[in-house]
Amino acid sequence: MAATTSRTLELLSLLQSHRHWTAHELVDRLGVSERTLRRDVERLRELGYGIESLRGVAGGYRLEAGTGLPPLLLSDDEGVAIAVGLRSQATAGLRGAEHTTLSALAKIEQVLPPALRRRIEALQSHAAAGAPPLGGRDGRPVPAVDPELLGLLALACRDAERLRFRYTDANGGETARSVEPHRLVPVARRWYLLAWDRDRDDWRTFRVDRVDDVFQTRVRFEPRPIDDEEARERVERATRYRRSSVTARVVVALPLAELAAHLGWWGRELEAVDAGHCAWPIEADSVEGLAMGLMWLPADAEYRIEGEELRAFLAVQAARFAAAAG
Repeated sequence: MAATTSRTLELLSLLQSHRHWTAHELVDRLGVSERTLRRDVERLRELGYGIESLRGVAGGYRLEAGTGLPPLLLSDDEGVAIAVGLRSQATAGLRGAEHTTLSALAKIEQVLPPALRRRIEALQSHAAAGAPPLGGRDGRPVPAVDPELLGLLALACRDAERLRFRYTDANGGETARSVEPHRLVPVARRWYLLAWDRDRDDWRTFRVDRVDDVFQTRVRFEPRPIDDEEARERVERATRYRRSSVTARVVVALPLAELAAHLGWWGRELEAVDAGHCAWPIEADSVEGLAMGLMWLPADAEYRIEGEELRAFLAVQAARFAAAAG
C-alpha cells in the first residue's frame, strides 16, 4: 500500500511538472505497466484531480483544472516561496482575507521540514521590507538569483555568521571578501547584501547575483545596530548612478495620483505641477536607458521633456524612425 501511495504521488508530481505526458513516457518513468498507470490515474481522479486522457499516436495524459482545489505537491523552493509570500501578506494585512491568509500559512508551515522553516524565517526576518519593482532601472533584463544562495545568505544574517565569498564587480574584476552579513535588501528588482567588510572596515553592498563560492565559517559576530530603513537607505545610496549618470525631467499631462497608480514603484519620486500635470524625474546610466524609460508612460498620455541630452537623442532617433518608416 505504501508503494502504491508513493507511486501515485510521483505520478502527480510528474503531471504537475509537465503539460503533457505520453503513456509510454509515464510507464518508463514510473517503471510500471500501462494497466497500473491507468489505475493510478483513476486514483488521482477520485481525489479530485482533473486528468484528461488523449488517444492516438501522440496520446497520453495531462492535468487540467478541476471543479475544486485538490492537494498540490510542491518542491522545496516552491514551498519556501509560497510561505514567504503568505507571511509577507499576513504582515501587510489583506483587508477582508486575514483569516484565510493565516489559515493557509498555518497549513503549509505545519508540514514544512525544519530546514525549510529555518530558511523561511531567515528570509522573512532579515530581508528588508519592500517588494522589488517590475524591472531594472534601465529596462534591461535582471539576472536571476539562486534561491538556495538567497536562503544561505539570509541564514547567515539571522545567525550572525561570518562569510567568505568571491565577488565579481561591475567591471568584471574578482575579489575575495570576508564579511559580516546584516541584511538582504531588494532594490530595482535586484537583491543586495548589506554587510560589514572586515578587510575594509566599513559597510559594503554586494549584488547577490555576483556572489559566488560562499564559505560558511561557523564563526559568530556581534551584529551592529541597524534597522530595515537604515539598511535600505545605505543600499540605495550605494547603488545610485555615479556622475556618469544621465537625468531628465518629464512633465506628463496626468494627475499625480493617476500616473503614480500606473507607474507603481517607478513613480515614487513624482511631483505635482498642478491639478492635471505632474513631473517625473528619471535617471539612467545612458541616454538610451532614459529613452526606454519613456515607454513606461501610458500610451495616450501627452508629455514634454526637460533635459537637453535626452531631447537631442530623441530628435535624432525620430528622424531615423521616420526614414525607416519611409
